Amino acid sequence: MATTVTMRFAVLGPVRVWRDGGEVPLGAAQQRLLLALLMAHAGRPVAMEEMQLALWGEAPPGSPANAVYRHVGVVRRLLEPELPMRATGRWLVRDAGGYRLNASPETLDVLRFRELVRRAREAGGAEAAVPLYLEALNLRTGTVATGVPVEARSHPAFNALEREHLGVVKEAADAGAGAVGQLLAVLHRAAAEHPLDELLQAHLVRALAATGQRAAALDTWQRVRTVLASELGVEPGSELRAVQKEVLREGAPAKPAAPGSSAPTGAKPARLSVVPDAPARRPAPDPFVRPTQLPSELGAFTGRRAELAQLAELSAKEAPGMRIAAISGMGGIGKTTLAVRWAHRVAHRFPDGQLYVNLRGFDPGGAATDPGEALRGFLEALGVPPQRMPTGTDAQTGLYRSLLARRRVLILLDNALDSEQVRPLLPGSPGCLVVVTSRDRLFGLVTAEGAHPLALDRLSLAEARESLVRRLGADRVSAEPDAVAEIIARCGGLPLALAVVATRAATRPAFPLASIAADLREARDSLDAFADPDPAGDVRAVLSWSYRTLSPGAARLLRLLSLHPRPDVTMPAAAAVAAAAPEETRRLLAELVRAHLLTEHTPGRYTCHNLLRTYAMERAARDEGPAERDAAVRRLLDHHLHTAHAAGRLYSPWWTASSLTEAADGARPESIADDGQALRWYTAQRRVLHALAATAAQHGHDGHLWRLAWTLERFMDRQGHWHESAALQRAGLDAAVRDGHRTAQAHLHRGLARASARLERYEDARVHIRHSLDLFTELGDPRGLAHAHRSHGWLLDRLGDHDGALDAAGRALVLYRAVGDHVAETSALHALGCTHALRGDHRRAAAHFEEALTGLDGLDGTRYAEAGTWDSLGIARHHLGEHQQAIACYQCALRLYREVGDTFSEAGTLRHLGDTYLTTGDPGAARTVWERALHLLAPTDPTAAAELRARILALGDEVSAPRIGAVPEPHPPATT
Repeated sequence: MATTVTMRFAVLGPVRVWRDGGEVPLGAAQQRLLLALLMAHAGRPVAMEEMQLALWGEAPPGSPANAVYRHVGVVRRLLEPELPMRATGRWLVRDAGGYRLNASPETLDVLRFRELVRRAREAGGAEAAVPLYLEALNLRTGTVATGVPVEARSHPAFNALEREHLGVVKEAADAGAGAVGQLLAVLHRAAAEHPLDELLQAHLVRALAATGQRAAALDTWQRVRTVLASELGVEPGSELRAVQKEVLREGAPAKPAAPGSSAPTGAKPARLSVVPDAPARRPAPDPFVRPTQLPSELGAFTGRRAELAQLAELSAKEAPGMRIAAISGMGGIGKTTLAVRWAHRVAHRFPDGQLYVNLRGFDPGGAATDPGEALRGFLEALGVPPQRMPTGTDAQTGLYRSLLARRRVLILLDNALDSEQVRPLLPGSPGCLVVVTSRDRLFGLVTAEGAHPLALDRLSLAEARESLVRRLGADRVSAEPDAVAEIIARCGGLPLALAVVATRAATRPAFPLASIAADLREARDSLDAFADPDPAGDVRAVLSWSYRTLSPGAARLLRLLSLHPRPDVTMPAAAAVAAAAPEETRRLLAELVRAHLLTEHTPGRYTCHNLLRTYAMERAARDEGPAERDAAVRRLLDHHLHTAHAAGRLYSPWWTASSLTEAADGARPESIADDGQALRWYTAQRRVLHALAATAAQHGHDGHLWRLAWTLERFMDRQGHWHESAALQRAGLDAAVRDGHRTAQAHLHRGLARASARLERYEDARVHIRHSLDLFTELGDPRGLAHAHRSHGWLLDRLGDHDGALDAAGRALVLYRAVGDHVAETSALHALGCTHALRGDHRRAAAHFEEALTGLDGLDGTRYAEAGTWDSLGIARHHLGEHQQAIACYQCALRLYREVGDTFSEAGTLRHLGDTYLTTGDPGAARTVWERALHLLAPTDPTAAAELRARILALGDEVSAPRIGAVPEPHPPATT
């Protein structure tokens, strides 16, 4: 009879294995690393590729798969020496193209840790929870995976375990407020390991005070404050300030701390440092951004109980593949309302977030959303910055599915045109749930993807009556049963139609419902696009009746807003399209919102349902002549173009602005105060601006199209929206050719060259920059030619031709000086400095940067240029060994970036500052600024965040610092 062998595995500290109570020697470092990696994945398979990368990095041996097999065989024999050669064994098994450690909470400390934390969360009180938290936290006996090679310590799997443990320490401190004394030892250990985590330090101060050690708590707080003030001249962040106030509010004089009750007196004070003016830090988020994009629920939702039950069953069941719900039905039937209602009900089952997109498959005002555009929106929401966006739809789909692998995300794809529009947006993870709404029945998804079909019909009589009761009250509905029955019949059971009628009745409480039923009976209009064979489904009658209740001004505004291309409209844009005063426009918008004909989905931004917009478009065609419609479109284009032009000149004052024609009467541009507001305006209006470019093309306004493309190029390039830039520059160039405007063509060729190079289409970039140079030469435009040489130099730097780049930047400098453009001259000096830095000549680079700063001194509107130049000068000073000067340069750059709200560039400078602190022997300050940079990068650039996280973790391992101060990109985004 075979004997049972007991095994225990530990990775929350030194990597160890016990067999029948005796420790197993783990042999060579690579075998220990392989076993640690399997433990860290806690019973989940580890792919062969991940094993190879962990073991050998970018330099694997020949036949790396065979080498992995050999290591696996050795580890198997260590765990089960009695195994025959080539036997599978019990503990290390093949799974999903890799290997998995067959572990349980009884055998692996990671799983035991999670089991104890789960029980603590369900314990229902601090008295029961704290002992479970303590047992879990004490399973960690040191740095995760101690004993593996130092260069492997920063593996994401090990980092994730460290973050998980730290998060539970804070969770335990929050949950154990009534028994916090038991957690003091844990908090002391964690605070010592993470001295710059201010939230953790705040927990320690609060715990000391709660256990009667008020003096020790205040002493800990004061040491933090002293270090901050002496090192960097700043005060503690908000968490520490708040906890100090809590301790001081206790009122009683502070008693001396009991001997040994606080941190050891001989311990070195914790170093807590932040960059000047840095906001309070919170725990850095995971590089995967958790999206929460679901629209708000409709408060008056009623009915659909059977459909909700079907959907609930689908969301609850476990299935081997991906789960898809395909909700179909006619326009206005309530597909989106039902999907959003259900999504909010089950969102808690999808802890990794919710994604939402309106695919506009049946939008009457334009084309359906391109799947590539929707994909890029999802990738941005998941934390992929525009600068790292793949260039093709297939690559974007692959990245999207990789990000969602092994995650639980709810994805709502609203208003799909057909199955083909949806397929690129489907994840590959079985843990995700997809909800699709469409007027199409989506047979392709049902047949090929196994989607669960749910076809919505009209509301039943009972549900429709319940909807009216919810809005009008039971007494009023019960008082006129015949009128209510006719209203329900005339609305055809459409939820939207019922809502519009109910809103009218609610705002006229003195009107009998019979009069409303009579109005519906007498209305003979019809919405052809949304008609139903049953006359009771005539939606246009409902909408026309509601429309006729509006004041003349509100009705006209609704008609003209249908000319706006979406996705939403601001009050200033609404004022422009109607040529109305701002105060009058606000009043009219409020009237439309009250009538449920517009929705203010975010403050100051309005949208409306497709059916309502369709009706408004038809009314505009009927009630507004062609001249009035064309004038409204012209005002709309002029408003946005003139505002963008003003914003662009503030955002990039040294770049040549496009020429403008006089704005139409009533097309008031918005007032933009400075470069920071310019960036905020562009960010908020970005999608509207691109939709307006399509409107300009549709209506034949070529001048507006190429001017928009020229004006927006600076914003798109700096903010990393390069796919959009390439498309808009191409459309603008075609419009400029039709318009015969050669200067515009020259500038747009230059913009296309930059966008093409950003997307690594270098041959296209070469062609466009040559056209730009030739056109500016033919035009005799020295300033434009200087811009083209400046961009040409930037392109050559990307191609590694630094000699050519120096020549091009030098030509730009000569031309800028010849025309007396001192601001643009500084950009050429900066370009020369960056190219010298790429060549390794940091002394000459510093000289150019200093000359550029001298030229910028005293000029208005140059904060971006100054910030980028200070950052570049700091890098040069760092390489020259002038570290204190480098720190001063970085702090100047940080101040300027914060003034304009450019957090992406701020994070880059913080990384450089941390490099310099580390080189000067101050790892505490380096950790502080890197943690701040990590906080900024995590939501926008997960790849850079992961790299920075690894460097932060390496600080605690007493390893030599990595090579510091990478050469800057040829031209930092803030100054190009």
